[in-house]
Amino acid sequence: MRLRHKPWAKEEMENHPHIVMAAPEKSKGKWNSVFGNDNPIYVEVGTGKGQFLTGMGQAHPHINFIGIEKYDSVLITAMERVKEAELPNVKFLNEDVEELLAFFAEGEIARLFINFTDPWPKNRHEKRRLTYKTFLNKYEKILNKGGEIHFKTDNQGLFEYSLHSFSKYGMILNNVSLDLHKSGIEGNIMTEYEQKFHEKNMRIYRCEAEYREK
Repeated sequence: MRLRHKPWAKEEMENHPHIVMAAPEKSKGKWNSVFGNDNPIYVEVGTGKGQFLTGMGQAHPHINFIGIEKYDSVLITAMERVKEAELPNVKFLNEDVEELLAFFAEGEIARLFINFTDPWPKNRHEKRRLTYKTFLNKYEKILNKGGEIHFKTDNQGLFEYSLHSFSKYGMILNNVSLDLHKSGIEGNIMTEYEQKFHEKNMRIYRCEAEYREK
């Protein structure tokens, strides 16, 4: 994905600290206080331009959402969407998912979304895939008991790899779909990529992976 540089994006996000949170490590273990309620917290890693989280925030006002996106030139669009929609239950972190454990305390998150992540198809890049075991270990630490990962992709190879990765890690697979938009699953909110692929009649793969209680 080629990114159009927006030199003004960082400053604009800094002007909206109630949407794009600065120094998120200071909120570790305190996110419910940040939102001002005890509602469940859902996190999306690699939130992109924010279509998914904006839609989720509108559809589920009693759930708190946090999107993580390291590219400010992309995240600025997400911020503008949430600003326009006036969604107090959606916030963003302009950070790298690699640093996830610095931002959230053990068991602080109820659900995690991975949508249309980079497939990193070459074997030597396996460790960069967001469904690789080291990432699954990080997610497990911040998710509460019985926490789930909801995963969507258009890439069959990444989907097959991820199913294997989830299973090898000992997770329980639920609602596995090889063609999401023909599966009858209700309440699906599309991302920008998903909408584009759907309009081209491309297949979308989806599953839910649940951590076993230890």
